[in-house]
Amino acid sequence: MALIVPIKGVSPQFGEENWQAANATIVGDVTFGSHCTVWYNAVVRGDVNRIRIGNYSNIQDGAVIHCTYQKTETHIGNYVSIAHNAIVHGCTIEDYVLVGMGAIIMDGAVIETGSIIAAGAVVTQNTRVPAGSIYAGNPAKLLKPVSPEAAEVFMRTAMNYLEYAGWQK
Repeated sequence: MALIVPIKGVSPQFGEENWQAANATIVGDVTFGSHCTVWYNAVVRGDVNRIRIGNYSNIQDGAVIHCTYQKTETHIGNYVSIAHNAIVHGCTIEDYVLVGMGAIIMDGAVIETGSIIAAGAVVTQNTRVPAGSIYAGNPAKLLKPVSPEAAEVFMRTAMNYLEYAGWQK
């Protein structure tokens, strides 16, 4: 069973049919929608501010979701995949977004709907990634628009992670 920790009397809240790995850590003011998964060694830490995660989103192995005390919350939309070892900190990620392995998204950044943050990218503070964009590099810059074929990945990845979670039960 995942480590679920209340902070100052506020416990994480979960929608329907969520799954958390046995060593996932979820702390404080965190609210998940339905059909979300949190994978091995992932940390979702709403101890200093709140974190809101929509439906059908997945937080993969080793990812860290956090925020900044009295400054920035973290909002993650629907059908969002946060890949292995990514760091998402005090930012907004809209719907149908893929955050690649090892990517970092900093405070105040906004990742608009249908975008991809490439593996290893560093999205610096207060950057706005336009809808349907692929951003890559350090600091992350526009690489190209998301193709219609790549856009199909958002839904497929989210649904695949629900299937994988079913294997764990």
